[in-house]
Amino acid sequence: MSDLVARYLQHVRVEKRLADRTLALYTLDLEKLAAHAAQAGVELTQVQPQHIRRWVAQMHSGGRSARGIALILSGWRGLYAWLGRQGLVAANPVADVRAPKAAKPLPKALGVDEAVQLASFQADTTGPHAANPWLEARDAAMVELLYGCGLRVGELVGLDVAASGQAKGWVDLQACEASVLGKGSKRRTVPVGQQAHDAVQHWLAVRSGGLPAHAADQAALFTGQNGTRLTAQAIWQRLRQRSLRAGLATPVHPHMLRHSYASHVLQSSGDLRAVQELLGHANISTTQIYTRLDFQHLAKAYDAAHPRAKRKPE
Repeated sequence: MSDLVARYLQHVRVEKRLADRTLALYTLDLEKLAAHAAQAGVELTQVQPQHIRRWVAQMHSGGRSARGIALILSGWRGLYAWLGRQGLVAANPVADVRAPKAAKPLPKALGVDEAVQLASFQADTTGPHAANPWLEARDAAMVELLYGCGLRVGELVGLDVAASGQAKGWVDLQACEASVLGKGSKRRTVPVGQQAHDAVQHWLAVRSGGLPAHAADQAALFTGQNGTRLTAQAIWQRLRQRSLRAGLATPVHPHMLRHSYASHVLQSSGDLRAVQELLGHANISTTQIYTRLDFQHLAKAYDAAHPRAKRKPE
């Protein structure tokens, strides 16, 4: 280890009081920097941005993740900032160097069969271990609106029983439409399918019977048994439990149903602009991620069906 690196590590250990694990990672990253500089035949204080970019490219081609490279660059950047304060370098060669962009992970979506399996799930409400019929009606309606309308969990939470000047959202069963207040306080209207319509209608028929006489929030469409509006966290928990009871291998969260809605509509229609409007995306580039999901669906179909998709084992 070079004397400069050792002095810098002593500085951050004392001044920043770094944990031992963090200090060990800093040490490894700075040792890499010193090794790169030695291999290139330059002193640490003579390293230029082109050197840093070359070493980043080498790390990237060697399989280092974008996040890993970003963390390494952060450590290097800190060293040169310190060297600058010591008057040992005129400029920080890492200042304008950025790690490669990390690929955005695909949104997690259920397959069509899995989504239908969850939406069609009906718990036993009559046996010895019977589920609460009131809760079952409520949860079934929530699942249908999340998957059948592509609502965000915050939009679902904001639904009221009836339209009003104070309501953030509501379901108009006669028009088969839901009006919701999305991101940026932008209102949009989405169609409500027959299954979702029937589930909400059934929930409304039993809803008042399970509420206390003086429920805290009579306006809310979805409430707990104590009469208060359900929170996003409560919906996450109920959906997770319901998906496991329905036999799905992966616990489901509300946004997974929104992703599934978008992916399945796009697979069937191919109309990206319509999916953008249904989801309430301000920019179509946000919606385009579902074309990657759609391509995965097509690729799987190709692999399964085309005689030349895979080599047969010899």
